[in-house]
Amino acid sequence: IETPPPNRQPVETIVCAYDERVIRDAIQRETARGGQVYVLHNRVRTIDHLADRIRELVPGVRVVVGHGQMDETLLEDIMHSFVAGRADVLVSTTIIESGLDIPNANTILIDRADLFGLADLYQLRGRVGRSGTKAYAYLFLPRGTGTGDARKRLSAIKQYSHLGAGFKIAMRDLEIRGAGNILGTAQSGHIITVGFDLYCKMLR
Repeated sequence: IETPPPNRQPVETIVCAYDERVIRDAIQRETARGGQVYVLHNRVRTIDHLADRIRELVPGVRVVVGHGQMDETLLEDIMHSFVAGRADVLVSTTIIESGLDIPNANTILIDRADLFGLADLYQLRGRVGRSGTKAYAYLFLPRGTGTGDARKRLSAIKQYSHLGAGFKIAMRDLEIRGAGNILGTAQSGHIITVGFDLYCKMLR
């Protein structure tokens, strides 16, 4: 479980307050080495505004937008153009969370990272660093984010950035969220109707 594929490098994870200068520098650095960038913004209403702002911040970059409320054919065309390297930046919602493997995309910027669960952040960070190239993940927070569970999640994702850290992240997630009432009567689903003793017999 903890053995990464050969030639992989750990993804450098940066947690910081939302800053357009950091966004600009990250995009410029990635595109200067011929790579591509994911910008994750999980609000459809304002996603086009952010894409326009990126075009202003980094003139000359080719920016495309993708989200789940788009027409299926249009979304497919956009994703194909990004995969083929005809765009430098993909501004999208969490539709990129699974099943996307683009070795040339090695920087991800996640807006409002405090709103995501630890497993989501780990999955999203895994979209970059799919080749032997050094990859970067920027997790942006609103200024003044407190010290609650969101901070614990972001601290964990930053701490466990080495290869093969998935199991440690899962354990930390369990610590933060709790394991639930496994043996109590307040069960969800069907186990309460079965009963714990019968469940153990069935398991045996």
